[in-house]
Amino acid sequence: MEKIPAFNPFPAFAAAATDPKHLLPTYQLSEKLHVPAYLEETYWWAYLHPNAVKFFERQWIVNLILWGNFSQLRDAALAEIGDELQGRSLQVACVYGDFTPKVAERLAADATLNVVDVAPVQLENLSRKLGGRSNVFLHHQDSTRLTFEDASFDNVVVFFLLHEQPAGARDRTVAEALRVTRPGGKTIFVDYHRPVASNPFRYIMLPILSSLEPFALDMWRKEIADWAPKGIPVKAVRKETYFGGLYQKVVFER
Repeated sequence: MEKIPAFNPFPAFAAAATDPKHLLPTYQLSEKLHVPAYLEETYWWAYLHPNAVKFFERQWIVNLILWGNFSQLRDAALAEIGDELQGRSLQVACVYGDFTPKVAERLAADATLNVVDVAPVQLENLSRKLGGRSNVFLHHQDSTRLTFEDASFDNVVVFFLLHEQPAGARDRTVAEALRVTRPGGKTIFVDYHRPVASNPFRYIMLPILSSLEPFALDMWRKEIADWAPKGIPVKAVRKETYFGGLYQKVVFER
C-alpha cells in the first residue's frame, strides 16, 4: 500500500529544517565544567554577559581593539594552515569577528574543524555565526584540560587566548595545545607581545592592559616558547612580530 505523506500545515518550516543552511552546529554542555574564577571575575564584561557578546560581536569593534590589525593577524594564522585545510584541526577558544568562519572556509571536503570553549554563551554565539557548516564541531571544554587524545589534530590554533589567562592556566593551555597536535603538525599561537621602545603604542597599551587585562603584560615579560613543557618534542619554533612588536605569531612545528 502506498504510504500517504503526513500533513504538514507549515511546509516552509519543514523545508528549512532539512536545509543544511538552517542547521546550527550542536554541542553538549558538561554539568561538571564551570567557568573559571579568573574569567568570571576579570572578563565577565567582555565574554560572559549576553549584552557583552552582542556588543563585541562586530567586526569593526574587534578591528578597533587591535588598532586595525585584526585582518593581518587573522591572515597570518591562516597562512600557516594553507589555502586548503586538510585533516583534523582544533581552535582553542572562540573568537569575536570572522576568524572561525574564515578558517572553516578553507576546510577540504573531508576535513573537520573542532572548536572548544569553557563559556556556553561563547559557543552559542559561534554556533549562530557558523550557520550550516556540517564539518565544524563545537565542544564545551576547558583549554587547560582538553579531553582529546594525544596527537589527535593536524593543526591547533590559539588566537588571542593566552593573554587572558593567569600563569598557571596559561602554562596548561600551551601544554594541552601541544599535546593534542600530532607529530608533523603545527600549533599556532597569535597574541600580544612586548612592543619595541620606539613604538608609541607601547606607552598607550601599558595602562590599558594594566587596568583591563591584568594577565596580558605577562606576554611582554616571557616568550610563549618558555611556557612549553620540556617533555613534548618539537622540531622547530618560529616567531614573527607585527605592528612594531605589539603582536606576535609563534608556530611550533611538531
